Amino acid sequence: MTTMRDVAALAGVSAKTVSRVFNNDEHVLPETRARVELAMRELSYVPNAVATTFRNGRAPVVGVVVPDLLDPFFAAVAESVNQVAVEHGMSTMVTTIGDDARQEGTLVGRLLSQSLSGLVIAPVATDNAYLARWAEKLPIVFVDRAPSGVSADAFLEDDEGGARMGVEHLLARGHRRIAFVADLSDVPTGRSRLRGYRAALSEHGIDRDETYEMFGVLDRESAADAVARLAALPEPPTAIFSSNARSTMALVPVLRRQPHAVVGFGDFPMADMVTPAMTVIDQDPALLGDHAARRVFDRLEHPKRRFRRRTVLPVRLIERESCKVAPPTQ
Repeated sequence: MTTMRDVAALAGVSAKTVSRVFNNDEHVLPETRARVELAMRELSYVPNAVATTFRNGRAPVVGVVVPDLLDPFFAAVAESVNQVAVEHGMSTMVTTIGDDARQEGTLVGRLLSQSLSGLVIAPVATDNAYLARWAEKLPIVFVDRAPSGVSADAFLEDDEGGARMGVEHLLARGHRRIAFVADLSDVPTGRSRLRGYRAALSEHGIDRDETYEMFGVLDRESAADAVARLAALPEPPTAIFSSNARSTMALVPVLRRQPHAVVGFGDFPMADMVTPAMTVIDQDPALLGDHAARRVFDRLEHPKRRFRRRTVLPVRLIERESCKVAPPTQ
C-alpha cells in the first residue's frame, strides 16, 4: 500500500507537506502543491483513515446531529457542514435524534464513541450537560439552538426578532386577529419565536389570546385540526404566523381554500411555487452550517483557545403572495 512517505519521497518534500496539501492548506506554495498532487496521482495515493485515527486519537470525521433530515432546514445545515468537511479532507457522519429529548444523550453518545474530530449539533433536549465531558476533548458547535449546561460555540438565528418582523408585517396589512402555529411547545427556538409574536401584538395594544396559540402541528392531519379549531372560535383569526417550516408545509394544503394571510418562519423548497406563494422569514441554513463547520476546524487548528462564542445571524423577510390585506370588517 502506498504511504504518505512514498508520496513525499517522489515529490521531494516532507510527509507533513503531503498532509498539508491533502488537507488543502492554503499556505502551501502553488508549485509545491502541483508537485505533490502529481505524485499522489502517479502513486494512486489514498490516505489511511485508520492510521490517521491512531496518530491523533481522532477519526477524520465530523459528526452532525439534527432532529430530522426530512426537514429541509436541517438537511441544508447537514449538507453545508459536509461541504466544508470535504474541503478539509474529512467526511461527515450524520445522526438524527427525532423530537424525543430523552433519547438524545444516548444517540449522541453512540456517535461520539466513534472518536470523531468534531461535532455540529442542533439539539432537542433543553439540558445538554451530558456533552460536558466530550467538550473537553473535541470541538462542539451548536446550531439553531443554544447550548444549556455545557460551554460550547453556537450559531443561532434572530428567532425573536424574526418573529416580530413577521407579525408586524401582518399588522401593517391591517390584521389584528393573528394566530400562532407551531410544532412543539418546548423547543428553544419555538419559545423565542412565541415571545416575538406576543411582543409584536403587545406593542400594538393587542391583548394576548391563548385560543389563538396552536401547538402540535406536525403533519397535514394536525394542521387541519388546528385550522378547524381556529375557524370555530367566536372571532376567528384572519392571519396566521407559523413558527417553523415544518408547520408551514403542513398548513399549505389545508389553507389552499382558506382566506387567511400567512407568514412562516423558515423558507422551504417550492415555497415560491405553492398557491399562494408563501411569505417567509428566511434563515439561510446553509450559511448556518457553513459557519458552524468552519468553527469546528478553527478549533482544531487552535485547540488552546478557550473562549466560546455565541453568534446570532440576522434573518430577513421574503414577501410573496400569502400576505393578504385584512378585510375591512375585522
